[in-house]
Amino acid sequence: MYTSSGQLLFHRQGTLFAQEFDLVRLELTGNPFPVAEQVASSLQGAGVSASSAGSIAYRTSSAVAQRQFVWFDRAGKEISKVGDPLSTNLSDPSLSFDGQRVALYRGVNGNTDIWLLETIRGVFSRFTSDLADDVFPVWSPNGDRIVFSSNRNGLIDLYQKSASAGGSEKLLLSTAQTKLATDWSPDGRFLLFNSQDPQRNFDIWALPMSGANASPAGRSHQELDGAGKPVPVVQTNSEEQAGQFSPDGNWIAYQSNESGRIEIYVQPFPGPGNNWPISTNGGIQVRWRRDGKELFYVALDGRLMAVPIRVASNAGPPEVGAPVPLFAPRLGGAIAQADYRHQYMVSSDGRRFLVATVTEEANSPITVILNWKPRQ
Repeated sequence: MYTSSGQLLFHRQGTLFAQEFDLVRLELTGNPFPVAEQVASSLQGAGVSASSAGSIAYRTSSAVAQRQFVWFDRAGKEISKVGDPLSTNLSDPSLSFDGQRVALYRGVNGNTDIWLLETIRGVFSRFTSDLADDVFPVWSPNGDRIVFSSNRNGLIDLYQKSASAGGSEKLLLSTAQTKLATDWSPDGRFLLFNSQDPQRNFDIWALPMSGANASPAGRSHQELDGAGKPVPVVQTNSEEQAGQFSPDGNWIAYQSNESGRIEIYVQPFPGPGNNWPISTNGGIQVRWRRDGKELFYVALDGRLMAVPIRVASNAGPPEVGAPVPLFAPRLGGAIAQADYRHQYMVSSDGRRFLVATVTEEANSPITVILNWKPRQ
């Protein structure tokens, strides 16, 4: 972040630093020096803002919110708790097809890994243990594999690991872009993932997972010819994220800011075809019901919404009902439009929701430095 007094602010291991920056040569000069300690950060960046008037605001990381997975019905009534409350993030949970296990990522002792949670016994077990950050897990349809993202080679690449005990890991896709898996097609043939070039926003891509000329529901799509060759699915100048396959694999739902506000859309997979809006006043974190007759998302006011939908088999316009508010799960903090992490899962019948619920808010105050000037 550039300051009006001519420095770049950056975050490193909990400390906010400043360093002189030459706007003509576009080069850093001198040595970095600390501005503040215990600055909060996440995958979305550091909690820092700089004013053109010379002030700096930052959020401290003195505590972490306590979370626990909780089952709720459609009215928001608690059904049961799963596992113990933990003072750690329980991020981007992915429910296995049989509903028996949840894959998620969490940080323990400074190391972010993929963990598994048994929904019956509430027992956590570590799935990855590399010193790099392992994030954004996605189950295969039959539950035998998990795809996740990791920066273990310096880039955020896609990896695959067998879900069985002692399963091996292998690099699935390595490119210069940031890649975050979001969903696996019901027939197992395609993986949806967010991809971001350094110079552009996130787009949605598909990676064929087996066989050349693979296509959903037996259809032939030349766009997806070639095993293992990723192709763009939604690629515009806007920000598209969090793609989710419909149960028949012929449609995807996703979030985009093409209207100027983040909204939920659906469109045929892999196309061609138009996209149709689903949300009406902003939305993130979309999920399908198992029978494809309903979509769920989180509105920007924090309420979980349900939308009746009927999609056509010929990529024609879907029949979309009015969004209906269900309840407001405790997801923690304000809903961020740029947040692409799912924090809830839907049972197969759409009657229950497993939510990474905040049971105790973090103590994370905002500190403001007035009239900040770099040290001489």
